Amino acid sequence: MPELIDKTKSICPVCLNVIDADIVENDGKVLITKTCSNHGNFEDIYWSDYEMFNKAKRFHIDGSKLQNPHTESREGCPNDCGLCSGHLTPTVLCNIDVTNRCNIKCPICFANAEATGYVLEPSMEELIIMMKSVREEKPMPCLAVQFAGGEPTVRDDLPQIIQKAKELGFIIVLVATNGVRIAKDLDFCKELIKNGMDIVYLQFDGINEKPYIAARGFNTLPIKLQALNNFRKADFPNIVLVPTLVKGINDDQAGDIIYFGAKNIDIVRGINFQPISFSGRVNKEELEKMRITIPDFIKIVEEQTNGEILAKDFYPVTSVSSFSNFVEAWRKTPQVKFSCHEHCGVATYVIIEDSGELTPITQLINFDDFFGFMDDLTKKLENNGGKITKAKVIAEIAKGLPRTIERRSEHLDIKKLIWDIFRKGNLQALTKFSYRSLLIGCMHFQDAYNFDVERLKRCAIHYAVPGGKVIPFCTYNSLYREKIEKQYAIPLDIWEKNNRKINIFKKDTITVINS
Repeated sequence: MPELIDKTKSICPVCLNVIDADIVENDGKVLITKTCSNHGNFEDIYWSDYEMFNKAKRFHIDGSKLQNPHTESREGCPNDCGLCSGHLTPTVLCNIDVTNRCNIKCPICFANAEATGYVLEPSMEELIIMMKSVREEKPMPCLAVQFAGGEPTVRDDLPQIIQKAKELGFIIVLVATNGVRIAKDLDFCKELIKNGMDIVYLQFDGINEKPYIAARGFNTLPIKLQALNNFRKADFPNIVLVPTLVKGINDDQAGDIIYFGAKNIDIVRGINFQPISFSGRVNKEELEKMRITIPDFIKIVEEQTNGEILAKDFYPVTSVSSFSNFVEAWRKTPQVKFSCHEHCGVATYVIIEDSGELTPITQLINFDDFFGFMDDLTKKLENNGGKITKAKVIAEIAKGLPRTIERRSEHLDIKKLIWDIFRKGNLQALTKFSYRSLLIGCMHFQDAYNFDVERLKRCAIHYAVPGGKVIPFCTYNSLYREKIEKQYAIPLDIWEKNNRKINIFKKDTITVINS
C-alpha cells in the first residue's frame, strides 16, 4: 500500500498545467503520482530506492533568495520564472544557448534548428545582456557560464564570446560540445583555449558504437576520440565527459566510461552522467523501460566497478554547503552555495592510484563527521559576533580534523590537503588533488512526468535567454524553450539566405571528419 511522503505541485505531461502531486513510497521505491482533471492519472519513479532517498533528504537546505529578483511572484511556480522572488537558489551555473544550429542530428536532442525549422542565434549584443543579467545577481554574482546549443562550435565567433564572458567577470567559462569541430579543427580548438575557455563538457555516451548509433544516429565515437586527441595536443587538461544515460542503450557501460576517464586522467577531470529526460508524450511502458533514476545509477556504478566505488560513496550535491557556509562565516563574504534540491544530483571524487585502482575520497575521510565538524565551526563563528580569532579557528581545525580521517591513499595525504586549504588558502594543493582525481557525478534533470516544483524552486542551473529573463534549467526545457525560441527565432531558410552559409546539416560534413 503506497505511503504518503510529501505533497507537492507538478505539471500535467499533456496540457502542462500545474496540478497537485504526491510523493509516495511503495515497495521500497519512491513514486510521484498526480491526476489531471482533463487527462487522467500519471505515475512515475521519482527515486528507485527509498533508503537512498532518505539518506539524501538529510542534506535538505534552503539557499539564499536573490536580493534583486527579476520578476515578481504572481501566478506561482513555475509560471513566474524570470527569476522570481520565490526562487531559493541564485544562479550557480548559467547556461546560454548561443545557437540552436548543430552539425549532427541527434534523436534525443533538446534543440535542433533543422527539426524545428527556425534558427535562434543571439547577437553578441544580446549575449552580453544575457550574461550581465546573472553577473548582476545579488548578493552573489554568477561566476560560471556554459555556452551550449545546438552546437556552440558552429559559431565562428565563439572565441570572441568566450573572451567577452571573461571580460564581464566570469571566473569559469565552459563549452558543451559534441566534439565534431574540435576533432576537425585543431586551430579552432587552440583559439577557444587562448580566449579563456576553462572547461569542456564533451558529449560521450560510451566506449563502443552501440549507444552512439542509438542516441546520435551514427557512430560518433571516432569523433570523440579525435577530439580528445586534439585537446591533448593543445595541452588542455580540463574535460568533463557527459554521457546521456538510457536504460537498455548504455546503462551497461557506466563502469567502462569511468575506467576510460581514469585511463585518460591527464586530460579528463570528471564524468557527469545525465539520465535521459523525456520530451513530448511518452506512454507508461516506454517510460518504465527507459527511465533511470539516481539510485539506479549509483547501484550500476557499484556493480560495474566491482565494488571499487560503493553506493555509500555518493553524496548529494547539497552536502558541500557545509564547507561553503564555514568559508562564508570565516571570511565574512558571500560564497557560492550549491543549495539545489537534495534529490537533483549526487557526486563523489575518485583518486586514481598508480596501479589504476580507484579510491573514492569518501573512503579516506568520514564525510558525515567532516560535515558535522564544519557545521559546528560555522555555528561558533556565527554565534560569537566575530570575536573568535583566526588562530582559535585554526586550533579547532588542528584538533578536530584528524578525527574525521579514515586512511591515506598512495598519492594523497588528505589531512595535509585540507590543512593547507584551511590554514594557507593553498589552492595549489587543491589543484594537485584535482589532477589526480575524477569527479563522478549524476544530475537527473526533470521532465513533465517527474516534475516536482519543490525541486524547481531550488534549481541552481539556469538558462539566460533572449529578452533578459533567467529560467531554471528543467522549467526551460519542459515549459519555456519552444515558446521563447519561436518568439526570438527566424525561419531557417531565411537565416541560410541571409548568412549564405554552407548547409551544415549535410552528411558530407560528418563523412569528411570520419575519413
